[in-house]
Amino acid sequence: MINLQEQPHRRLNLLTGEWVLVSPHRTQRPWQGQVESTASLPRLQYDPACYLCPGNARAGGARNLDYTSTFVFDNDYAALRPDVPGGSLNDKGLLIARSERGICRVVCFSPDHSLTVALMNQTDLRRVVDVWREQYAELGAMPWIQSVQIFENRGEMMGASNPHPHCQIWANESLPNEASKETASFESYFADKKSCLLCDYLALELKSRERLVCENDEFAVLVPFWAIWPFETLVLSKSHTPAVTGLNATGMDGLADILRQITTRYDNLFHVSFPYTMGLHQQPTDGIDYPGWHFHAHYYPPLLRSATVRKFMVGYEMLATPQRDITAESAAERLRGLPGRHYLLL
Repeated sequence: MINLQEQPHRRLNLLTGEWVLVSPHRTQRPWQGQVESTASLPRLQYDPACYLCPGNARAGGARNLDYTSTFVFDNDYAALRPDVPGGSLNDKGLLIARSERGICRVVCFSPDHSLTVALMNQTDLRRVVDVWREQYAELGAMPWIQSVQIFENRGEMMGASNPHPHCQIWANESLPNEASKETASFESYFADKKSCLLCDYLALELKSRERLVCENDEFAVLVPFWAIWPFETLVLSKSHTPAVTGLNATGMDGLADILRQITTRYDNLFHVSFPYTMGLHQQPTDGIDYPGWHFHAHYYPPLLRSATVRKFMVGYEMLATPQRDITAESAAERLRGLPGRHYLLL
């Protein structure tokens, strides 16, 4: 048997059908690469220069409502627009393009500029989850929308243009790449096994607990066996539901709680406001029944060795296969051992 903690090997991502190369012996190599500045939390509850704070003017000229809870608006500089005329290009099967309609929205989590998910209370986080549910249902009900992607970019390192707590929603006329790959995997597994891929995978992980980070009655967070990013995690509903709309009140509370649990552990890892990209993955909204689809969320954080050293996707990873040094098991062990209370509140 190969020693997964010491010898190079490949692991298969069941959701995408793609491989990741794991090289645990490389954790001993010295680091002389780029060092990032330490990200700091904003200290102002209200920033007059922030285009997401209540009552302020946005970059496009519109003015925010003087909101006191969550606030949703159409993105002023949307990557997708609903008024794009239909059309396509196909030049001898070599130059292929199609028009793409869509809707992009921004969700401000709180009027408090200084907060992050890790520092929000349960009541306010539950309201965010409620808004996600409302937006997924509203946008998904439009007959021409096939996919609703809710995601949060946290921190300058992940391209966030504003530290105010917020996320984005992009609703597409077609199915994006990752959703298409996951849908194919869910459907193939269900056709073969007559069961849910992530239900079966979660049962295995909860039994071994080797890659489990934290859990509550409704959700579990683990470092997936096939993780690419050093401290990547997968948030899994313990009940089989295809989308956030399938959760009851207890499940919605559980989702809010588990998001705060994992982001708190991230911040506690290096005592920094941890950068990440988080995305909810839910079944397509194309009107087709997908019995094998299982609601989940991905966290992709870039930090590697400390608050100032990050992982880069370059070289072999861009040209061949993603690669990681620290194993999923060792990453989970580190995250699991961290306090559940935020370091700023200790």
